[in-house]
Order: sequence, then structure tokens, then C-alpha cells
Amino acid sequence: MSILIIQLPTRARHVAEAASPEAAPAGSGPKEYSYVLSGDGMNAARQGRCVAAMLPRADSVIAVMSPTDLSWHRVTVPKAPAARLRAALAGMLEEVLLDDPEELHLALAPQAKPGQSAWVAVCDHTWLTSQLMALEKAKLRVERVVPAIAPDEPASAYFHEATDSPTDEAESGVEMLMTWSSADGVSTWPASGSLARSLLPEPLPVQARFFATPPVASPAERWLGRAVTVQTQSEHLLMAARSLWNLLQFELTPRSKGLHALSDQWRRAMGPQWRPARVGLMALVAVQLLGLNLWAWQQKQLVQGKRLELTRILRQAHPQVSAVLDAPVQMQRETESLRAAAGQPGDNDLEALMGVVATAWPPERPSATLDYDGSSLTLSAPAGWGPDELTQLRARLAAAGIEVEPTNDGKLMVRRAPRS
Repeated sequence: MSILIIQLPTRARHVAEAASPEAAPAGSGPKEYSYVLSGDGMNAARQGRCVAAMLPRADSVIAVMSPTDLSWHRVTVPKAPAARLRAALAGMLEEVLLDDPEELHLALAPQAKPGQSAWVAVCDHTWLTSQLMALEKAKLRVERVVPAIAPDEPASAYFHEATDSPTDEAESGVEMLMTWSSADGVSTWPASGSLARSLLPEPLPVQARFFATPPVASPAERWLGRAVTVQTQSEHLLMAARSLWNLLQFELTPRSKGLHALSDQWRRAMGPQWRPARVGLMALVAVQLLGLNLWAWQQKQLVQGKRLELTRILRQAHPQVSAVLDAPVQMQRETESLRAAAGQPGDNDLEALMGVVATAWPPERPSATLDYDGSSLTLSAPAGWGPDELTQLRARLAAAGIEVEPTNDGKLMVRRAPRS
């Protein structure tokens, strides 16, 4: 299943500065997105930067938010119904938020349980909605929005550029930022000067990890005084996409309908988390098919053996038969020929049918008429016979394998029941 991971552009901050007549208005050009296309969520198959309309298509689309666009707050999850959980969280955070909670979007940590402590991610609601609408306008349905960096252990420091479009000129002009994440939260500040260095815990945690984008790797090592792991933007996006977080909660929860719902279910079933189930199902189907084919082969061999046995018996009993086409039919025909040649009556002969009927027919009521057509005997029913008498006659003759059926003219047709 292909996965498209998109880096959302950093939200523009309003800075009070003198307006320059020569300055181009913000947002005058088409917005570009850095992206990574992956087939398994672990390795990059394609990466680049382009406008939304030129982004490649994929089965699943994940958007990554810059660490500077999120604030993190630790709360005790209220025991509120799902429909009122967002309002309860807003009420708890109202005193620590700088903006009106109604203008912000809140997202609760994955697997958070009522009554337990959990992180809440907060961002600008209007900005995030506009980003999603811009991608949806380009026919890209975002399935998840994840933070680039979330509170976690072990602690880590990520050195990156102040913009979302890294350049090779970072060392000479672009401001370098450091995002520090640990179990205590996430913070981002400019990595310059001794004041910024003092914001790091002292001593640094033993298990702490240090990453940097290629353009700022050298300045980060000089500033930090130790080696850092170079992490390209594609590697950073792939790592962020594997997070359990999904900021699309509450009013931004994706609601799929119709074909979109079926498509989402299909993508979910084809995802890596369902791979063991798919492999098990395919193995089960393969075993069933193999078993059915083996059983069919055994049945075919059994039937073939019986046919060969019938052919052997026919050739042994009737050596004069040169070609065997249908052994049971030919056996019956040859046996009837021998019986007729010997002058013995057959089961469907007149004498045999009359003898069987005589055992059940009432002697005080003889039949007035009798007709024989070579396989069945037709008799006129005695006067005054009703359904009860006919039922009794059928029951008596059924034990000898004889069928009795009334005809349209009130007579009774007697014949030997066909062999099963």
C-alpha cells in the first residue's frame, strides 16, 4: 500500500516591521509542499517538493505538522462523554491558552484513558482547516495529521531550519532552530548563544539522541559540542508518519461516506497491520483448495475403479460384447436377452405383473377390463372403490416394488417402479 507523507508549511507569524513597497505580498505564489512517497512506510521510493496539484497519488495520505505550530499541555483526561470531551478539555486549558479555545484545535494523545494523565496538542483551528481544504481541493484526502515531534522517551534534540524548505545555504543565512522533546513536553527555540544552551537540561540525559538536517549538521555540532546524527527530511517525515498520533479529532475527524468509506476500509484492510491476517486467510484458502482438489482426485479414482470393475464383470459374464460403452445398460440388455431366450418371464412381463397384482387385489371384485402395453398393466377399478381402498392397494404393492397410478378415465395403471 503506497503512502504519501506531506510536510505542511509552517504557519506564517505576523511580525511588526516596516512594509516595503518592493516586497511581494505573502502567499502571492503557489504554495509548495515537501513530500515523501513510500510503498511500505519505512523506505522512501520518491521524494521532492511541488505544488499540491502535482503531488503524486497514493493509497493513504498523511500530513506532518511542524513542531513550531503545536503547543503541548499535560492534563488529567476528564471523565466526560465523547460528545462533550472537547468542551471539557477546553475548559481545563482555558487559563493556560493564549487564544480563545474556540479558535484552537485540540487533539488528545493516543490511547488516553479517563482519569489518567495525557498530553493534549493544540494548534490554530483556522490554519489547520485551510491546509486540509487546500489539499482536498487538489483531490488529496488526508487520512491522518501527525506532529513532526511529540513528547516521548528517550529525550531527543532535532536541529532544523527556521523554514520548511531546507536549503544548502543554511550555514550562511538561515536561522537554526532546535526542538527538544522528552517525557516533559516539546519546546523549540533558536539554537544560538549561551542562553539557548542553558535551556537544555544539565547534564544531558545519557540516552538522549541528537539529530540534524544536512544543511545545519555542522553548525549544530559546533554549537552542541558533540556529534549529531544527520537525518534527511524524508527520513524525518517517515519517522513522524509512524507515530500513533492523529490530530484529526473531534470536529476534524474524517467522515467517510459511500465509495470513500469503502475505499478507506479497503486501504485499512490492506495496511501493514492487517498483513498477518491476510497471510493467514490466503493460507487457509490455499489449504482448502488443495484439500478439495485432493478429495476430487480421490473420488475420481474411486469412480474410475468402479467403472473398470463393472467393465470386467460385463466382459466376464458376456464375452460376446466387443465394445463397452455403458456397462450397466449393456449388462441389463444382455441379461434380458438371455432370459428371453430361456423362456423365463421378466419383471415387466404380463404374467409377472398379473401375479403380483393378484396378491393384493380383492378376489370378490374382479376387474372388468385389462390392457397391457409391454411395460405397464391397466385395469378398471372395481365399482364403489374410494380413496381408502386405493391407498391400501398401493401400500400392499409398494412392498413388491409396484407403482399404482389412477388414469384420467378412472382406471388404474400398474407398473414396476424404476430401479434407483
